[in-house]
Amino acid sequence: MSRRNSSVVAVDPEQQRKISIAFANNAQITADANKATQAEQNMTLMQGIRLYPKAVAWSVLLSAAIIMEGFDKVLIGLTNGAYVGEMLGLMINGIIADRIGYKKTMIGALFFVNLGMSQLQDVFMGIADFFVAIFVVFFSKNIETLTCTYAAEVCPVPLRPILTTYVNLCWVIGQFLASGVLKGVAERSDQWAYRIPYALQWLWPVPLMIGIAFAPESPWWLVRKDRDDDAKKMLLRLTSPAKHPEFNADETISMMRHTNELEKAASSGTSYLDCFRGTDLRRTEIAAMTWFTQAFCGASLMGYSTYFFQQAGLNDSNAFSMSLGQYGIGGVGVLVAWTLIPRIGRRTLYICGDFAMVILLVIIGGLGTIHQGNVGAQWGIGAMLLVFACTYNVTVGPICYAIVAEIPSTRLRQKTVVLARNFYNLASIVGNVLTPRMLNPGAWNWGAKAAFFYAGSCFCCFLWAFFRLPEPKGRTYGELDILFERRTPARQFASTVVESYHVSDNDSDLGEKKGASTHLEQVESKN
Repeated sequence: MSRRNSSVVAVDPEQQRKISIAFANNAQITADANKATQAEQNMTLMQGIRLYPKAVAWSVLLSAAIIMEGFDKVLIGLTNGAYVGEMLGLMINGIIADRIGYKKTMIGALFFVNLGMSQLQDVFMGIADFFVAIFVVFFSKNIETLTCTYAAEVCPVPLRPILTTYVNLCWVIGQFLASGVLKGVAERSDQWAYRIPYALQWLWPVPLMIGIAFAPESPWWLVRKDRDDDAKKMLLRLTSPAKHPEFNADETISMMRHTNELEKAASSGTSYLDCFRGTDLRRTEIAAMTWFTQAFCGASLMGYSTYFFQQAGLNDSNAFSMSLGQYGIGGVGVLVAWTLIPRIGRRTLYICGDFAMVILLVIIGGLGTIHQGNVGAQWGIGAMLLVFACTYNVTVGPICYAIVAEIPSTRLRQKTVVLARNFYNLASIVGNVLTPRMLNPGAWNWGAKAAFFYAGSCFCCFLWAFFRLPEPKGRTYGELDILFERRTPARQFASTVVESYHVSDNDSDLGEKKGASTHLEQVESKN
């Protein structure tokens, strides 16, 4: 794993001392954890699929809840009210999920989503009651953080980027379906014009609740609860060991236990405040800024794409068709991202996407300065926005979900992702206030020139990512813990060699706490 001009980092001696005390059979645990780590790092994508087919299936099922969320947000359209309800629900979600697990939390959330949707069918509902029902629905819809963290915990290293970025594909599918439904009822003038879309929302919660009731809980969550035997049972439910004879469930559980104790040795707390302490502050910053970029890279122009196209000069029919094309291109973009992530990595793809979107936004803004009656400029703006949508869904859109799920420590993962998502929600509320004013002829009347504003904000996000975003590609969670604890610079994450497991000969007998049992300093590789 050593590379030219790379550094070597290892466990802090004080952390190693605490780990030695935590395990009576420390040498065996460490040896097993080392084997499991090497097995995951050497595992190919196809080997991962053959060994973890049930983990893939369960992740796909839970992520289907995001199709429902994308579907609902497009139908309801009250995004700022939805974000407020979602923010409050997310904070509670982070606490509940840590206490009772991902599975029960999702079932409970879906139950209240169904309850809120039932209220939306009341034809005699007043405006106040309507907003209360919307609030209940989106207060309960804190699901996107659970789906990506669940995928990150039940899948091995080679499958993590695929199953976490699949969440973005689910968003696109939900938005595409909702647009089709709205087109189908657009010509109706009776009450069914809105009752049909709301009724279709009921298609999602109950089947999802039934399916999730049979899903295995995350083995990582069970290890954090000191339920190692249950964790092994869930791991065996997620895997197919017969197709991979060398797989050893006990070694994988040892890796989880070792990582958990490593994080406890660094910081024993698991509250929201702990997300802002020590090296976890850096991890929270990375997760939050990665999601913030989604809100201020110009993606909000896609959310108002039909209106944007209309203000650019396209007629209603062409504007709506371009919006549907945007969602279709977005889905293809995620599939392209799956082929690029294993080759290029998260950091490079994310940074290149930011820079490419800056250029596209400048072009869109430049075309917006041309007289509105220019047909070529109108279609040029539409075409560039579609290219922008493709670029976004190949890079920043899906990669965000992989990064925010992988970067946090395992003990604070759910709470860190909640904080990051709420930072995104706050940014989205600001964007949803600004963007309509930019586009509206009765307000600022910027039209396509609004792209200049987002070109500037996207460039700022690009600068942040270049200097602060690390590369988690191919790293186990234990390795990421060590890289952060040793304060490895973001641009050195990919080249740094991590020595995760070193135990002295007498460690298993005496629990020695000597620093000599680990490589402590960063040294320059001679290779």
